[in-house]
Amino acid sequence: MQIPQPHIRLTPDPELRCAILPGDPARIDRILPFLEGARELALHREYRSAAGYYKGVKILALSTGIGGASMGIAVEEMRRVGIRWAVRIGSSGALQEKVGLGDLVIASGAVRDDGASRAYVPECYPAVPDPDLLQACLRAAREQGCRHHMGIVRSHDSFYTDREEQICDQWSAYGVLAADMETAALFTVGMLRGMKTGSILNNVVRYRDDSVEGINAYEEGEKLAAAGERAEILAALEALAEVAGGE
Repeated sequence: MQIPQPHIRLTPDPELRCAILPGDPARIDRILPFLEGARELALHREYRSAAGYYKGVKILALSTGIGGASMGIAVEEMRRVGIRWAVRIGSSGALQEKVGLGDLVIASGAVRDDGASRAYVPECYPAVPDPDLLQACLRAAREQGCRHHMGIVRSHDSFYTDREEQICDQWSAYGVLAADMETAALFTVGMLRGMKTGSILNNVVRYRDDSVEGINAYEEGEKLAAAGERAEILAALEALAEVAGGE
């Protein structure tokens, strides 16, 4: 009898190689309608999971909670149950005025301003996605015709430091597109463990807008952000089906 992983509570499934990774457990409900034969698998702490088929490819949908530490644990345990490809779908705050509400930000790299990735490797180690998966995500966004941007994002550990405006302005000046809390950990731990990863973010806060107000508007179903969430789900599923089908 196989023992489930201690946090995600899953066991190996030889058919399950691809994962879509929202942060919020409630987002699993919005992924399930895209999957055929979907069924819930487990719920433990922030890790809620389900699985179903998209274009013939079996997909794990697993929530990772907030922050790099939770993401790092998810990556480690997913690898142990056989996941080889994973795409994060999350929310972000814009660091450039051109990034509007509901726009997708496809991460071509991440600033490792988080503690989780630093626990593994020095800061000079790059946090980058798998190139094939990156291009598949970009193609999927283009085919949908949704507004999207590709570039560097910044992953951090808090919304509530005393220097948030200064920090955001600094990274904006460096050309960083948006901020989240998990992409750097996904890219870094995924690379170290041989997992091919990508990240598609749905922008829910305009640059210089209040992040708390923006997030609250998102939770209340603000129209543009809701459309962006649907677009990122579909783009991630299309990308996963493309790379898995091409093996």
